[in-house]
Amino acid sequence: MIDLIGDVHGYADELEELLSKLGYSKKDNYYSHPERKALFVGDYIDRGPKIRETLEIVKQMSDNGSAIALLGNHEYNALTFHFKKSEGGHLREHSIKNILQHYETLYQFRDTKEFPDGEKEWAKYIEWFKTLPLFYETETVRAVHACWDYKSIDYLKKHLLNNRLTDELIHQSVEKGTELYDAVENTLKGKELSMPEGKDFEDEDGNPRTEMRYKWWEDLSKMTYDEIKMHPIAELPEGDIELSAIKDNDYYRKDDKSVFFGHYWMKLEELAIDKPTLFRDNICCLDYSVAKGGHLVAYSFADELKLDEQKFTWVKKIV
Repeated sequence: MIDLIGDVHGYADELEELLSKLGYSKKDNYYSHPERKALFVGDYIDRGPKIRETLEIVKQMSDNGSAIALLGNHEYNALTFHFKKSEGGHLREHSIKNILQHYETLYQFRDTKEFPDGEKEWAKYIEWFKTLPLFYETETVRAVHACWDYKSIDYLKKHLLNNRLTDELIHQSVEKGTELYDAVENTLKGKELSMPEGKDFEDEDGNPRTEMRYKWWEDLSKMTYDEIKMHPIAELPEGDIELSAIKDNDYYRKDDKSVFFGHYWMKLEELAIDKPTLFRDNICCLDYSVAKGGHLVAYSFADELKLDEQKFTWVKKIV
C-alpha cells in the first residue's frame, strides 16, 4: 500500500498539507501512516522556498521506514555539480546556466548567523543522495523519476549496487556515448526525440532545445510529432515522425505492470482538465508543476491491476 508522490522541489508547506490530506501525522519528528508508506519519485531540491525543510521531511521519513525516496535528475545534477574531475573542474560544469539551476538550493544552505552550519548540512545531504535508488519495483508496480526504459533499467540492474550509484559510477556516468551515460540519462531525464531540422523551442526555464521530451510509452512509428510531444510546442510539422529521427522505439507495453514517474511538468490548463489524469491505465505521471504555480500530486496504489483516476490526491501551490 503505497502513496506515490510527485516532484516537490522545495515546497515543504505543500508537502506537509498533502501528507496530512493522505492521513500521515507527525510523531517522533517524522511523518508516518498507520497502514501505508510514501514513495517519492525524486526532485526534492532547487526552485522552491523551503528546500532544507523538504529534505528534512523526506529524509526523516526515509530513515524511519515510513517512505522510500528515489533519486531525481536534480539530485543527480547536484552530485555531478559537487564531484570534481581528477584533471580539474567538476563533473557538471559550473556554467551560469547550471549555477542558476542550483541557486536556490545553494543559497538556502549558505552559512548564516541563524544557520551557521549550512554548508556542512548540505554536504551530508550530498552523501544521502548517493544512497537513493534510481528505480523501484515490486511484483505489481514500478516507479522511476522520468522513464522506465527496458534496456536502460536492465543495464542498471546489472551494474548498480542495490540500484544505487557509487562514487566510481557517478564519475563514469558523465562520459557521453557509454551505456551507463545513456541509461542514467534515460532513467532520470527521459528519452528525447530530435526536432526536425531547423526547428527548436524554449523549455520551462527559457533554455533553447533541439530535442523534445516525448511519450515513451507510445509507438513512435505510428505517431505524429504533435501526438508524441509531452508539452505544447509551436509550429510542429504535420504528419508522421521522420523515421531518421527515431533512434529507439522500445516503448512501454500496454500489458505491463503499472509505472509511476514525475519529471514532466504537467499542467492542468495545458491538458484542458481540472484534475490530475492518467495517460493510460498503467501509465501515471505525478509531476503537476507545483514549482510553477501548479499542484503537488499523489496516487494511492493498492496493487490494483488497472489504475483509477479516483485515487489521486492533490494540493495546489500555496500563494
